[in-house]
Amino acid sequence: MNTGKSLLHTTKTNPTRRQALKGFGLGALGLTSLGLLHAPNAAAAGTTITASDINILNFALNLEYLEAEFYTYATTGSGIEAKGIAVTGRGTRGNVLIKSSPKVPFTTPAIEQYANEIAADEQAHVRFLRQVLGGRAVARPTIDLQNSFTAAARAAGVIGSADTFDPFADEVSFLLAAFIFEDVGVTAYRGAAPLLNNKVVLSAAAGILGTEAYHAANVRTKIYELGGTAQAAAQKISDLRDALDGTGDDDQGVVLGGKANIVPTDANGLVFARTPQQVLNIVYFAKNVRKGGFFPNGVNT
Repeated sequence: MNTGKSLLHTTKTNPTRRQALKGFGLGALGLTSLGLLHAPNAAAAGTTITASDINILNFALNLEYLEAEFYTYATTGSGIEAKGIAVTGRGTRGNVLIKSSPKVPFTTPAIEQYANEIAADEQAHVRFLRQVLGGRAVARPTIDLQNSFTAAARAAGVIGSADTFDPFADEVSFLLAAFIFEDVGVTAYRGAAPLLNNKVVLSAAAGILGTEAYHAANVRTKIYELGGTAQAAAQKISDLRDALDGTGDDDQGVVLGGKANIVPTDANGLVFARTPQQVLNIVYFAKNVRKGGFFPNGVNT
């Protein structure tokens, strides 16, 4: 989490759900026109996908752009457009703010393979959601992968107020950067599930939730195995997310009660759920604002 060095060796530099989705204004579309005939149980082509479902899918697409760009840059040094993925659509198309040569210098073959697998999944999620939404898909908003991680790390107390965090510096920094938003994706899809009207769309969202949960568990496992400082940093990041999403205790680090905590769940063994506003609070690094953090100009609606 610094300029070219590990998080563990920082250097100094100069110092209501409805509201979250309001304004999307989309009409109902047929499943056939959205490409959902390729999804499971799509025989119900006579049904429609509602404006509310489109809102939720576009909200998810913003988050998938973020994850896909992060992992693609980390593994290849280039963004998703280099993979032939379109980023145009409704709203203002933004750029990705990122340092030059961001490819992570992986030293552990297994971690590099995990990163490449996750990158491929996130790219597939963007392609899939864009296919489903068709002409209703939002464009990629401006995404900050250069300054945002430092802001998050400082806010969490992982680094000092004059330190910087480079998520691409090494494997440890990469894993902790991924931890910042991986669990958020899982809770976002869980929170969206009861809001979806169409069962085909719900099935697809459940499929993505499962994939994101595998990703999150993978990242959490590697951080737990690192022990010590990495585990402590993850706890501080978890505490920050918990403070931003509201008054409940809906986040956990990779250690709980002195034992491994790879799967963060409630008392019923269910993953936590977050509303769109709670998710925005986390990715914007502040409560009830319209932009900031990973999305300096806000998400596209």
